[in-house]
Amino acid sequence: MASVSGACGNCAFFDDHHGNNDQAASDGGLCRFNPPVSQPGPDAHGLWPVVSEKDWCGHFAPETMGGLAAAE
Repeated sequence: MASVSGACGNCAFFDDHHGNNDQAASDGGLCRFNPPVSQPGPDAHGLWPVVSEKDWCGHFAPETMGGLAAAE
């Protein structure tokens, strides 16, 4: 199990903006590590994976690296 410091909520690729359907849990956000998954239809937007701040994966990167902050 990952430590709290390696959790999604502390990752440069975590976006706490909102979930794919504007129904994110209070500790939810979007993982921006990979491109969005396929659109369900040609007029729909791509879908980003929804994750919890406490989730983790092997792609963790700190929010700040070498004095540079992650893109907003």
